[in-house]
Amino acid sequence: MLLTFDDVSLAFGSRPLLDHVSLQVREGERVCIVGRNGEGKSSLLRLVSGASPPDEGTVWVRPGARLAHLAQDLDAVDDQRVVELVASGLPATLESWERQWRVDTVLSRLGLDGEVRFDSLSGGWRRRALLGRALAAEPEILLLDEPTNHLDIEAIEWLEEFMLSFTGALLFVSHDRAFVNRLATRVVELDRGRLSSWPGNYDAFLIKKTQQLAAEAQANALFDKKLAQEEVWIRKGVEARRTRNEGRVRALYALREERRERRDRIGQVDLKVQDSADSGKVVFEAEHVDKHFGERVILRDFSARIMRGDRIGIVGPNGAGKSTLIRLLLGEAEPDAGRIRQGSRLEVAYYDQQRELLDLTASLMDNVTDRTDYVNVNGENRHVTGYLRDFLFRPDQLQTPASALSGGERNRLMLARLFARPANLLVLDEPTNDLDIDTLELLEELVAAFTGTLLLVSHDRAFLDNVATSLLVFEGEGRVLDFVGGYSDYTRYRQRRAEPSKPTAPTALPVQSAGSTPRKPSSARLSFKDQRELESLPELIERLEAEKSLLEAEVADAGFYTKARDLVQRKLARLGALPAEIDATYARWSQLDAARSGQA
Repeated sequence: MLLTFDDVSLAFGSRPLLDHVSLQVREGERVCIVGRNGEGKSSLLRLVSGASPPDEGTVWVRPGARLAHLAQDLDAVDDQRVVELVASGLPATLESWERQWRVDTVLSRLGLDGEVRFDSLSGGWRRRALLGRALAAEPEILLLDEPTNHLDIEAIEWLEEFMLSFTGALLFVSHDRAFVNRLATRVVELDRGRLSSWPGNYDAFLIKKTQQLAAEAQANALFDKKLAQEEVWIRKGVEARRTRNEGRVRALYALREERRERRDRIGQVDLKVQDSADSGKVVFEAEHVDKHFGERVILRDFSARIMRGDRIGIVGPNGAGKSTLIRLLLGEAEPDAGRIRQGSRLEVAYYDQQRELLDLTASLMDNVTDRTDYVNVNGENRHVTGYLRDFLFRPDQLQTPASALSGGERNRLMLARLFARPANLLVLDEPTNDLDIDTLELLEELVAAFTGTLLLVSHDRAFLDNVATSLLVFEGEGRVLDFVGGYSDYTRYRQRRAEPSKPTAPTALPVQSAGSTPRKPSSARLSFKDQRELESLPELIERLEAEKSLLEAEVADAGFYTKARDLVQRKLARLGALPAEIDATYARWSQLDAARSGQA
């Protein structure tokens, strides 16, 4: 055993973050800590690192075990070369030749230039350099707090591969579901001060957690029913107090105390977007657009047409120009060459990743309502207190300045501001940063149900897969690929494109690279059997997705787990298998459709 929590408690003020919890981590495990913002995940990692002590209980780390911690926020580091930063993570007792060998090894493994100064690096490379400092000591326990924050997808995928080769124990906090699914061998949830452990990745945890919550809701309902019955009995016995069963009275008091101590699961953010009237059929049209910043080319001969109802994800490395493209489309920046035309009747809800639309000096209330007491939601006036409660803000926070909020709270305030206005164009620039998984999944459901046009900049691969139906991919040197499909489709296409010796049809249709002339579809190449299969697949996809929705609703019902055990297991197994079946059906449809269009 490398690490043990024994009856550990930790409180922040009067609120318990950890309530007499236990935890064990063994060699080679990759354990992800999940939970809502503010639950205490970062505090738990600090207990492990020794940066802070528990209020009660014992945190035991195997004597002599080397430990390294990469915190969520990038450390303030002096202006020094990367080689010096990495070397600062080494034990002082090493011989000079061994120190040099370890530093060179880490720099090579991480692809770092030791002579570059830390201050000159981008956020992603700074995180990689700090990881190098952590790895220099060859830790047996590595602590990572939100390691994918502000990394682009390429950097996240590199980090995944690197962590899969790490031989020590990994304890990490992350809201990136794809990252957790790839790495975690176990998920530990921190919920209302308690820890629960679930073997497997995030998808496995989600299914089992749904079962647990349903059982918990059922047990609480039965408890509350019993309490209500006892309260009725005690009231009826007022006139015959002397004949009352005093043992039963004491039992009632005990029930009341148990009810007071029960920590009900806190509410969820209630997100609703207000649909406005339809925009024009063409939302944006770009023709031969160029954009440069000095010598750096952002767009070269970019042409695209975005239609009403399109759901477009915009992806690429940090600094490639994704936010610049958004600003060009919205008319907040001018192209150096070419033309961008906006469609008619656009009502835009815009979420910017820098949160520049927030007035940090103004209160929460004034940021949302423009200094009135009411918000008009779908034609109805709602008091701002109730509206902000939907976003998990307390009434006593209404006059708090936005500058006092945490990163996650500022994100929620941005969402509250965003959804207080009707829109037919939803523009989201990195909306998932600092959101806990629960809020992220609720936002995802909202965006998926939005009937207008969506432009989404994100590094969250699961979010992109679940809400975007096409991508604009920045491929470097100003080139932007217009691609039909989700991010997983693009990944498969990219892998096959990198293997010229094995030409195969892409799993989804790359439509047009910026600056290229659209290809005229060739005549159909499908056999009669393949053509019939292609025609039948959309209906099959609809049936599978409907089956998945019905099963999810059935599993979420509190009475589901009272059914026969073999029936419950069969339905859970079917629900677990459906996502892969749906993905495979989509992939087959994309392959056949590409072949029919002459893209194979």
